[in-house]
Amino acid sequence: MQFVQTTRDALLKPLSTVAGIVERRNTMPILANVLLRKEGNSVSFLATDLEVQITTHADFGVGDESESTTVAARKLMDILRALPEDEISLSLTSGKLNIQSGKSRFALQTLSANDYPTVSQPEQFDVSFSLAQKTLKQLFNQVHFSMAQQDIRYYLNGLLFVFEPGFVRAVATDGHRLAHSATAAEGITQKHDVIVPRKTVLEMQRLLGETDDPVQIDVSSGQIRFRFNDVELISKLVEGKFPDYTRVIPTTYTRHFMVYRERLQGSMQRAAILTTDKLKGVRFQLGDNVLKVSSSNAEQEEAQEEIDVDYSHEPLDVGFNVSYLLDVLANMKSDMVRWSVQPDANASALITSPDDEHFKYVVMPMRI
Repeated sequence: MQFVQTTRDALLKPLSTVAGIVERRNTMPILANVLLRKEGNSVSFLATDLEVQITTHADFGVGDESESTTVAARKLMDILRALPEDEISLSLTSGKLNIQSGKSRFALQTLSANDYPTVSQPEQFDVSFSLAQKTLKQLFNQVHFSMAQQDIRYYLNGLLFVFEPGFVRAVATDGHRLAHSATAAEGITQKHDVIVPRKTVLEMQRLLGETDDPVQIDVSSGQIRFRFNDVELISKLVEGKFPDYTRVIPTTYTRHFMVYRERLQGSMQRAAILTTDKLKGVRFQLGDNVLKVSSSNAEQEEAQEEIDVDYSHEPLDVGFNVSYLLDVLANMKSDMVRWSVQPDANASALITSPDDEHFKYVVMPMRI
């Protein structure tokens, strides 16, 4: 039966939208597949790993019949990418998906759509509101790098999403640094917070565009749903108690200095060259209107950088993980960075942006 008739790029677009969450290794073979559903002209594409589910639609179905099947997502993607930009037809015959383009023919094994697991949705949501795509993307961009990876404290392997009247906050921490950002939002009537899994955050960053088009966000006790353009992403939430971020962010620091972000970033990148993979430490020495950045390694090689800053407080000598600093500088957009410290080598540093009062980044020192 004829299934789809369209161009290669038109077919690749919805397929690449959903295939990003398909794992290469699965306990259930069918999870390596994408679910294709055709109802007349409309074709839906759905992929899931049982934690996250993405659906999108396109209008290039052939015929009035309804049909559905599942096929290996990666194989189909690889075949389409290798084909020239010509017309492509998909058809179902004897349990196989046939792909035809010009004189190229492929037949892929399918599995029944009836066996494909999909995420069930609640009848009602606790929180519903919308944000512009670029606003939500910026919110994620400003904190995502502080999320933990495969930490036994599973609640750190994600992002804290806080909803309160007038505001949405995003917070991430791996125990060594913490990033906080917020944006104005309408339609939220009471405070609520959830932990969004790391994979969901990274997938949303990939899918969101730099546009003012809205993202509808719906939250229930165990699930969050994002709907924008023709995309619907449903994700389970991480259970657990996220650390109280308000106790981590300093509010009493009185020693500050401003520095050009790109100048500081360049100094960090050069100093990082002589650090090792195990010890990514750089030394910060603050003195009379100067910041010295230095690093060394086991071969007794050294790097030294000096930056002029407006700092007239007592000297400070402290070490930091250079990767943590480069992460935040790469994701900030402002020309200037505001750095706040305490006269204590064991105290954390607070990095903020003069252009965004809601952005705060706290990084713990390290011994060098």
